[in-house]
Amino acid sequence: MSALAHVPTPSGRATPLPPPRRGRHRLLPYLLLLPGAAWLFVFFAVPLLQLAAASLYDPSGSLSTGYALTWAFSNYPDAVQAYWPHFARSFGYAGIALVLALLMGYPLAYAIAQKSGRWKNLLLVCVVAPMFTSFLVRTLAWKTILSDNGWFVGLLRDVHLLAPDGRLLATPFAVILGLTYNFLPFLVLPLYASLERLDHRLLEAAGDLYANPVQTFRRVTLPLSMPGLIAGTLLFFIPATGDYINAELLGTPNEYMIGNVIDSAFLVRLDYPQGAALSFLLMAAILAVVFGYLRRAGTQEVL
Repeated sequence: MSALAHVPTPSGRATPLPPPRRGRHRLLPYLLLLPGAAWLFVFFAVPLLQLAAASLYDPSGSLSTGYALTWAFSNYPDAVQAYWPHFARSFGYAGIALVLALLMGYPLAYAIAQKSGRWKNLLLVCVVAPMFTSFLVRTLAWKTILSDNGWFVGLLRDVHLLAPDGRLLATPFAVILGLTYNFLPFLVLPLYASLERLDHRLLEAAGDLYANPVQTFRRVTLPLSMPGLIAGTLLFFIPATGDYINAELLGTPNEYMIGNVIDSAFLVRLDYPQGAALSFLLMAAILAVVFGYLRRAGTQEVL
């Protein structure tokens, strides 16, 4: 400490170094955070406050007569009463799609991470490649595949898995299938990241302790992959719940989700108070589900 704090002079005397400027070093982390904080404030916080104000407008107003902030909290219970089936349908479709994605995505991520060998990079590209195409184009492709005169429906009819007058398009099945396909990479990639770091010695140790493959998966593989599993399920479920493209293109008004109602409120009916109230209700419901899920799973598993 003394050798670093003093500098020898020609006369042989030690001159003490000036103390470090702690104030500047303390401000440096905050200065580095300033651009990101400003971005979030301008493009997230301000629009969110404007949306909150819009949800409290007088519902009797319009674009022609003008809206007024009258603190109309009744917009929220009115929105729930009018569109609670769409909320239930959104969470139901997203939940079923998540289960299907887990049944397909977990074995796929495990195979790529542990069994693919030199084909690992190619398989990862195959998982990510559909995302290079527009979300809209991918959904329209499924509309063609599931059409009544398409080859897939014709094949199901030929093998008697579908009635001669049966159809897949414009059904809940088509909407759930679209959600599963479009958001599957968001589940597979975090799972792959966790499974790729799995230590094979732990699996071998489980075998040495006479654990069968099912016990090894339940006691070793699954707990170690929980960070990727939790992150993947959240990345899948949150956008799937608020989606409206799949229901719009692959379903009918009977399959519309809450995202379709919000889209119609803002762009068709121009009912800004109701659209804003529905948006906040959807956000609150998703946050409640996410916090409940993290509380049950344990937030330490995500770290």
